[in-house]
Amino acid sequence: MATTRFTLTRNPFGRLLLTSEDGNIHEGVVPVRAFPIQAPNDGIALVNGDGAEVAWIDRLSDLTPAIRSLIEEELAGREFMPEVSRIESVTSFATPCTWSVVTDRGATSFVLRGEEDIRRVGSNGLLISDSHGIQFLVRDMQALDKHSRRILDRFL
Repeated sequence: MATTRFTLTRNPFGRLLLTSEDGNIHEGVVPVRAFPIQAPNDGIALVNGDGAEVAWIDRLSDLTPAIRSLIEEELAGREFMPEVSRIESVTSFATPCTWSVVTDRGATSFVLRGEEDIRRVGSNGLLISDSHGIQFLVRDMQALDKHSRRILDRFL
């Protein structure tokens, strides 16, 4: 395990408080993933309220369990990206249309405004943005069932 060059705690208001090795204190730091989809546990910046990076974490696994837990809690509270496991139906193959999907957070539906709101991520992944800006992740198109892949093929 690598040596952590800072300490991380919560202040009485629940905000993260980072104390650097040289004693500088940064209140209200926020963790930001460099590669949230392709490498979610690697490359995390801790930034202050002005958006300036005050610490860099190569890998979450390098941290002590206490610091890792604080960062994971903070990330979970900020990030909302349901992962699509099945596409049940679409109202039309022309956009805008409503998609009914099953995600890791339950069944839902959303409006796809246009084909440009479906972006490729890596070789088999997709990021689908709905009309409200919520992003749905398809981690691996090939892992979806045949019905879901057929629907996706009409939009890609």
